[in-house]
Amino acid sequence: MVELRVQEQQLLRALNKQDDGSASVEQLVKSCGFPEAAVMRSALMLQENDLLTIQATTKNIISLTAEGKSYAQTSLPERRLILAVAELGGKANLLDVAKKAGLEQQFIQIAQGWVIRKKWAFYDSKTNTLTINDDILHKMTVPEGCDEILLKFISEKGQLSIEDLSVELKDASEQLKKRKLALIEAKTTRILKITPEGKNIDSEASTATPEVTKLTPELIITGKWREIKLQKYNIKAPVSKTWGGKKHPYLSFLDEVRTKLVQLGFQEMTGTAVETSFFNFDALYIPQDHPARDLNDIYYIKDPPYGSLDKHLQTVKQVEETHENGGQTGSTGWGYKYNLETARRLILRGHGTCLSARTLETGKYAVPSRHFSIARVYRPEITDRTHLSEFNQVEGIIIDEHLTLKDLLGVLGKFALEIAGADKIRFRPDYFPFTEPSVELSAYKEGYGWIEFGGSGIFRPEVTTPLGVKVPVIAWGLGVDRLFMMRSGISDIRMVFSQDLDWLRSQQVR
Repeated sequence: MVELRVQEQQLLRALNKQDDGSASVEQLVKSCGFPEAAVMRSALMLQENDLLTIQATTKNIISLTAEGKSYAQTSLPERRLILAVAELGGKANLLDVAKKAGLEQQFIQIAQGWVIRKKWAFYDSKTNTLTINDDILHKMTVPEGCDEILLKFISEKGQLSIEDLSVELKDASEQLKKRKLALIEAKTTRILKITPEGKNIDSEASTATPEVTKLTPELIITGKWREIKLQKYNIKAPVSKTWGGKKHPYLSFLDEVRTKLVQLGFQEMTGTAVETSFFNFDALYIPQDHPARDLNDIYYIKDPPYGSLDKHLQTVKQVEETHENGGQTGSTGWGYKYNLETARRLILRGHGTCLSARTLETGKYAVPSRHFSIARVYRPEITDRTHLSEFNQVEGIIIDEHLTLKDLLGVLGKFALEIAGADKIRFRPDYFPFTEPSVELSAYKEGYGWIEFGGSGIFRPEVTTPLGVKVPVIAWGLGVDRLFMMRSGISDIRMVFSQDLDWLRSQQVR
């Protein structure tokens, strides 16, 4: 006669009561009253004795986020906006409509975008007005979209399987996920089914001697551990999926880049994110009326607006002469009256090259020597798949009296091929006020295409001479975020700073 543990007997009995002899683990947890791990442990033992079978199926389960649940109870921002337009006569100023709809500032643009995308209304940017679509105005109703239908459906059910949805609702589920109104997670469901032998055993099996699963201090102190039977540990039993902590893949990549540069003999340059216009622009021979200094191209600090250059007065004087008439460089300069107040203006650094300028200005370097920085930089860029307003640059300089353009191209090629994993590279002539010649680096990867990494060149005498440097200096500034994109196969730079747990968990620890 087969001996079964108490939990194994209960599990067989619960399955035998089902019409088709099968049930999911979740159902058995409720009917048997013991944890999922205990159900699976017993199921595996029964499966080894051919008393039941286990079938696993994986489904994508969609559930609502807190924001999604809120909209399911009320309505989406765009519906509130379009209904407000209708109440105001079908055409109204966007700000008036938003106020009428009770939308907070951060949701106005989102609601406006979806109203236009869903073709509920037209937007006139000149007058900042929304006008309801004629069809909607005549029907006096706003059609409910698949996203709204799915939102309410999930709210009622708690969660749904993507595989059970129609094609339209599947598309809507992706839309809700992108809007962060829903989460989609892969969930494995296990179905246990009793075998014919298991049905017979259920009525004939006897209860085995109780086994202890946990050795407690009491059992040890009293000596009862000698009398009990310990349950064998089944190492094949499945456990709940856990996700161990690990460093963000992008931070790991930055560490890898830093390590590789140090191994190549580079010394790291560091500095603050807030910089003076002098080191960010003037010391790099960028004129004070250059478009790169416009409000649309750089972030200016509001308070305090100016920094101190008292420790750099000699360098400032030499840079001033270079800008006005070329100074000791043999150049004619830019031919304008230099302004010290403009040089003192504080900004968020727009590139990492300001760290190179500071390093050269100190004079605390050997010839030859190599220096690098991985710097967070800031520009008022329009965010899209290849641009961010806040990103990282890997900046490097090599100081050596025997340097040529060929040396620069060799360093750039090593970056693209070894660090980014590119298949091939190309160089194009470029222009920067502080280098001559100047080169743009682009790289190609199969299935990914060409992407521009950044600029490089040899510092002009108008840069090095005022800073007291008497030998050639090659420099480059590459978008390290884009290096990571190519290495990881990411097509959208916004994924670099993603909080998408599915993507983060899938990244390999290096």
